Parts: sequence; C-alpha cells; structure tokens
Amino acid sequence: MSSNNKNKIDSKFVAHEHLDKIGEVAVYYGFTPTKSPGITKVDIDAAKDILDGDYIDDETEKHGRLPLHAEEKIALMRSYQEQGMHSMTQPVMFYFKDPCRGTQRKSAYPRYADLEILGPSGSIAEATLIQAARSMLIEEGYANTSVEINSIGDRDSINKFTRELTMYYRKVINEMTPECRQLFKHDPFELLTSKIDDAVVINQTAPKSMDFLTEASRRHLEEILEYLETLGIPYTINNSLIGNRKYCTETVFAIVNNEPSLATAKNHTQHILAIGVRYNGLSKRVGMKKDIPGVGISLLVNENTVGLRKTILKVKRPIASFIQLSIESKLLSLGVIERLRQAKIPLYLSLAKDRLGAQVSSVERYHTPYIIVMGKKEAVERTVIVRETETHRQSIVTLEELPGHMKKIEAAHFRK
Repeated sequence: MSSNNKNKIDSKFVAHEHLDKIGEVAVYYGFTPTKSPGITKVDIDAAKDILDGDYIDDETEKHGRLPLHAEEKIALMRSYQEQGMHSMTQPVMFYFKDPCRGTQRKSAYPRYADLEILGPSGSIAEATLIQAARSMLIEEGYANTSVEINSIGDRDSINKFTRELTMYYRKVINEMTPECRQLFKHDPFELLTSKIDDAVVINQTAPKSMDFLTEASRRHLEEILEYLETLGIPYTINNSLIGNRKYCTETVFAIVNNEPSLATAKNHTQHILAIGVRYNGLSKRVGMKKDIPGVGISLLVNENTVGLRKTILKVKRPIASFIQLSIESKLLSLGVIERLRQAKIPLYLSLAKDRLGAQVSSVERYHTPYIIVMGKKEAVERTVIVRETETHRQSIVTLEELPGHMKKIEAAHFRK
C-alpha cells in the first residue's frame, strides 16, 4: 500500500486512547475517552467530611448501599483546575472505562464505566448522560430499562426541605422504633432513605423534596423530564432517591432493569444498572474558589460482554457538525444523534450551547465539510437541513431518511 493511500485511509479516523467498544457509544455523544485521574491524599482528606451518607440504597436490599464516590469527583475537579480545563470549550465531557486509581470503597456491583460532564451545562447534560448510558446498556443486552429520578434542588431548596423533614420526624418521634430514632438522631436523611419496614411506614407521609424546589430547580427538572418524554424513555419519580446533601444538588437518577427476575442467556437479574447525580455544590464544599458545575453517571454492570471491553484505537472522523436553533430542535437533538449513531455516522456536537454564535464558533473550529441544521420549523416538520460548508448547497432531509442520506455523503466524501 502506498503512503499516499495510507494517509487517505488514516484521514477517515480519529485516534483515541483509553477507548473500548462500549466507549465508542460515548464518543458518538460527544464524550472524550480519558484516563481516569488518580486519587491523591489531598483528595481523600478533602472528602473526609462528606463521605458519611455518600451512597444510594439499593431498594432490592440484596446489594446494600452503592457508594457515590465523592473522592473521585474531587479528583476530577482538581484535574479540571490544574489542567486549566475552564479555558476549553465548555462543558468538558469525559468517558472513563476504569474507576479512578486509588478508589478504596467497593460496592456489590462492579464499576463498569463512568460518564462525567464538568462546566456550565443545563438540563441537556442529564438527558445526554441518560441517553448515552441507556444506549451502552442496550449494547450489553439490557433492552428493557427505565429511569427513576428525583430532585433535591439547589442549596435553598435543600435547606428548606431539611427543616421541614426534621420538623415532621420530631412530631412523630413517639411512633418510631428505637432503630428509627437512632437513624433520625444520626441524620434525618438516613431515616428517609432507609428500607427497613418501620421506616418505610413513617416515610409514607413524610415531606417530599420536590415540594420545596425553587422556581429555577423546578424548571431544571421539568426540562429533563421533557427530554425523556421526547426520547420515549419511561421514567418514574422516586422520592426516596436522595443523594449526599453535603454536596449533591438538583437531580439524582438511576437507570433500572425492568426485567430483573427473568432468566436470560446472560442472567440479567440486576435491578440498578446505573446511578447519576449532579454535584454543583462540591467544588466550594472542598475549598475551591470557583463553582464548577458537575454531573455524572456510573454504570454498574455485573455481567458484561467481554468483546465490548476490547480496546479500539480509532473511530470514524465526523464529516458533519450539528446545530440546533430552538427549544423544539434541542429536544429532538439527542434522538437525531442516536439515529446517526446506530448508522455509525459520528457528529461534532455543541448541545449545551444555546446561542447560535457559540455553536457556529464550534463548527468553524471543527472545519467539517457538512453541517446539519435543525431549527424550529424543521423540528415541527421532523426534518433537517444538510448543508455543504464550501458551496453552501443544501438539502432538506426527513429524520427517517437522514441516516441513509449521510451514509451516501460520507461514502462520496472519502472517495474523493
């Protein structure tokens, strides 16, 4: 093979490190495969005061408490600061196929992969995490999943909820068993999330965190639910999903297996498949000077396909960038990405950006030969505009026809 032909073939691909087959899904959603940061003594010391309560209870009671790993998020934020990631295009999105080096705490479910988003981002960040994680789980054979979600709101919401919850428990303290009283004494949230029968009875009439959300927090949750509805992702509100109130904010969510009791070829009996939290309150909590918004999801899979962990070095280079110009098109954007992912058509994305100027700047930086544009009119008509960057020639393509249309464009482009 001549060197010219080799260079032409290589130009079709982007080289990656720390990527496996399952991580290729994450790349299609805009995540960068990255080596997990190491946890230092500084990170562990910073986490000491917040590790108490840093877990989610597994409601099946088979696996106990699933840690949220605050020390790993602290290590990631330290890397964000030290490496000047605030000057990069925001938000920054990472795929980690291994837990952070130095992680001490274990759970009944082995860590499978982590997706993290740091920097300014709105409700589409949670929607992106959920959609990408579900696509990864489908590859693993978990075809029937749903989302359980709750919101504890921002700091003002959490403080008000904590006061009301404490007042409620004090009113019913005479009805509590000694075990429930001990939980309440240690932390009202331990009693709230407990799965023991007596606690479950008391909590049936306990205040719910979503009743105390500020207007901004309520709007944030409603937007996430609108994304899920648009994507056709089934969800339920689970008021007992409560993150670590010392640093978790806004949303707590889990992806669960709807068929945990079915004996399949891979024995998929697991209930909780992934846990996600937003942690906007963490950076200042551990002494950092600036707020660093963050949200992430950990996939927890017991039985996994060996072939999907196979290392791959490169994926196809995107020949198109995607721009959305309205709320309506933003809601449909993740569905467009999934259609193209299934057809192996990668895109450059800037979904977290709302302003056209910011999206155009990203497109100019990528120098893609094509741009896919969806505005309000296109969203209503379920179409997109596919525009050739150099000539400005464009076509209107339906969402159903888009994967086939882009495959033809891609094949023609790389034949040149």
